[in-house]
Parts: sequence; C-alpha cells; structure tokens
Amino acid sequence: MTSPPSRTAGRRLVGRALTLCLAAVGFLLLARGVAASNAAVGLGQASRDSLSVPRWLYVATGGATIGASALLASFVTDRRFVLSIHRWRETLPGRETALRAGTAALNVLGLVLLALVIYRGFTGPQIPTVNFAVVFVFAGLRAGLTMVAYLVGNPWPALNPWRTVAERLPNGFLDYPEAFGRWPAVAGLLALVWVETTTAVTNDPALLAAAVATYSVLTVAGALAVGVDDWFRNVDPVSVFFAFYGRAAPVSREDGRLRLHLPGMRLVGDDGYGDGGGSEPVSPSWGMDDVAFAVALVWELTYSGFVTTAQGGAFVRALVGVGLPAAVVYGGLFLAGFAAFYGVYALAARVSASRLRTYRGARELAVRFAPALLAIAAGYHLAHYFAFFVSLSPSLVAVLASPLSVPPNPLVLTLPAWMGALNIAFVLGGHLLAIWVAHSTAYRLFPSRLQAIESQYPFVFVMMAYTAVSLWLISLPTASPPFLP
Repeated sequence: MTSPPSRTAGRRLVGRALTLCLAAVGFLLLARGVAASNAAVGLGQASRDSLSVPRWLYVATGGATIGASALLASFVTDRRFVLSIHRWRETLPGRETALRAGTAALNVLGLVLLALVIYRGFTGPQIPTVNFAVVFVFAGLRAGLTMVAYLVGNPWPALNPWRTVAERLPNGFLDYPEAFGRWPAVAGLLALVWVETTTAVTNDPALLAAAVATYSVLTVAGALAVGVDDWFRNVDPVSVFFAFYGRAAPVSREDGRLRLHLPGMRLVGDDGYGDGGGSEPVSPSWGMDDVAFAVALVWELTYSGFVTTAQGGAFVRALVGVGLPAAVVYGGLFLAGFAAFYGVYALAARVSASRLRTYRGARELAVRFAPALLAIAAGYHLAHYFAFFVSLSPSLVAVLASPLSVPPNPLVLTLPAWMGALNIAFVLGGHLLAIWVAHSTAYRLFPSRLQAIESQYPFVFVMMAYTAVSLWLISLPTASPPFLP
C-alpha cells in the first residue's frame, strides 16, 4: 500500500530538514565545546592553555555530536532523496585537448620537482626550514597536495614523475600476482609512515634526498617489471594514498571530462574506483586489503598525534625505562595500534552481520562501509596539517619561486589562537560526512529500511570511538617524541 502524495512530500520535507540539522547540531555542540574548553591546539602544536572544563566532557561532546548526527540520519528514509544526493553530478566545461595539454604540463612539472628535491637535498643548505627538499616534500606534498586531493581533485596521476618515466619505457615483463591485491601498498604505507616518524628525514635534507632517490629507483624498476597500471594501482603506496583521498574530492576526471560531485559522495555505494552512479549497488572490487589501507590512513594520523603529545612521550619513556629499546617501543606501538584499529572495524562488521537476517556476510559489509573511513581520514588530515601548511606557506612560496637559491628571509607565520578551534571542526566534519556516506551505503545495500538503519549502528559506534580518541589527542599539549633523532 502506497502512502498518499501529501504524506510522502511531508516525509521528504522532514528528511531534508533533519539533514540540515546534522550540520546545525554539530555546529552548536562544537561551538559550545570550543568556548568552554579554550582548546586552541592542533595535533602538531603545543597548547599553552589548559582546559577549563574536564577533558572527559570535552571529548564526550564530540562523541555526542556523531551520535546525534547518526540518529538524525536514521530518520532520513526517503530513498529517492538519498540517491539524488550521491548521484548528483555536473560536467565542467573544458575541451579534451586542453586536459591533455594540462596533463602533459603536469608530467613535466613532476619530473622537474623530483629532480629539484634530490639535487637541492644534497647540495642545498642543510637547514630544514630553508631547504627546498624538506619544505616542498612535507609542506607542499604531505600537507598541501594531499589537501588538494580530497578538497578539489587528485592531480597525482598527472604529476607522478615515476609513472611518467615508466610509461615511456618497455614494461610489464612479469605478471602481477592477483592474490597480492593491495597488501603491498598497505605494507608500503606503514613503512613510509614509520620512516617519517622515527628517522631524521624531516630535518636532514641529505637523508631525505637519499631516501627519495632510493624510492625512485625501486618504484620505476617495479613498474617496469610488472607493468605501470598494476604497480601504481596495487603496490606504490604514494599513488594509492592519493587515489584513496581523491575519492572524497568533488572533482573527478571521467571519460576525458571533468565532473563535479557533492563532496564525499563518490564514496557511496561503489568500489572506490567505479562511478557509483547506478541505481543498484556496484559489485565491489575492493577487498580486505583496501579496508586495511583505509584503516591505515586513519591510524597513521592518530599515531603521529599520539607520539607527539606529552602523555605519549611519557608512555614511551615508561616502556623504555623498563629496558625495552626505543625502536621496539615505537614499532610495537605503531603495529599494535594499527592491528587494534583494523580489528575493531572488522569486529563491527561481524556484529552488524550477526544482527541482521541477510545473505550479506561480515566481509562484504566491511568492504562496503570502508569508503566512509576515507571521509574520517580526510578530516583527521586537515586537522593535523592545515595549521602546519598555513604557517609554512611563505617558506613554500619562497622555495618554489627560487628553488636554486636560499630564501634571504624565510618566514613562518604565527597563527592566531582561534585557528586551533578549526581542528575540532575538521575532525567532526569528517565524521559527519562519514555518517552520511555510511547511511547512503546502507540504503543501497538493503531493501528493508529497518535493516539499513540497524546495519549502521556498529560502524557508527566505531566512528564515535575514533572521534573520542582524535579529540582527546587534540586536547593534549604537544611535545617532541623522546629518543628520536
């Protein structure tokens, strides 16, 4: 029996109103939490002010925001409205020849920048704040280009200098083992983060240049061996890193044209690489290796935030004090934390599958809901690196404008205290977007509205836990990690 048109229209109106409430409730709770706590800190900045309210209340406020948004999202049950949100797209004006010319220009630019990183890393001043290699790699790529990837669109496939070289040489002499999937990229990402956090590459330009040169040789050799597409889709952690973040961006390139989407909506109901525009769920090509990579993007920022806090440093000192080597402590903490994050998410999938009378198993649910984690990772990254990027932007502009000379007067901006509140907004914003992505995905998976709503609860609980941890880290004063170069 169908509902009268007036009742259907009324439900639609209520659904739209509740959707707007997602942002409103989050903003009100956020504003209250910021005003009360005076938490003007970032994940990479030390706070000079103590919290004026109990930290548990500050963290609980963020968790309550996510919980409230999930409850409100569960009332938006109009499938046509949900579908219209993530299927909306517009083709941007532009000729294919212009896109090809722009891609060629970015190919050349990527090669030039790689050469400059290696050359200036070895020959430039060995002072990290003025050396082209350090400033460009960490402020320009790690912070700036990553933000462009998820806020605008992913330019890395065109900029990637290793792909530019490998595509122009004979390649594909060996078959890539399908069973490996993207697990090599997962291991590579964890290895890169480990090197970044435990070695001196962030403040030793020559060491950074040597690392980039070694990575370049290995990457090009690997791409020539197994083929360009297989290598950069499955093995190269940098390419997979940008590809995953780029799925949250509003601009994509499809069929030689640029298309505009609502932010984060390409994460809904597809495999992370399809267009996600069909009326039925797209058969996923993602696997648990892709789930692991998405979890690693969330964990690596959480780990970096923890070891750079005073409490994290005290924890490391305590373990080293009982006789454990510092390298073992950092390595164990890094791998154990990743395993815990991955295990908690997998457990949520099992709980969701066991609660529902459905033929969809835990593995499928884990895969289908995993793209929502990319919205969380984007919020974490923005909170972690936005202030860092803004403060170093004058230095970045200086080294890019004159890469072969030393900036005469390098500047680092001192940011106002209120910018610290943006970190909280970025974290909560990423989680709110993830809630909507999970909600839309559930409605593409299940014909029953009750099943669609109930399937989200375990995943929402995990998101709330992630939120509480990240907000707790933001509330802590920062310090240099002990026992590291």
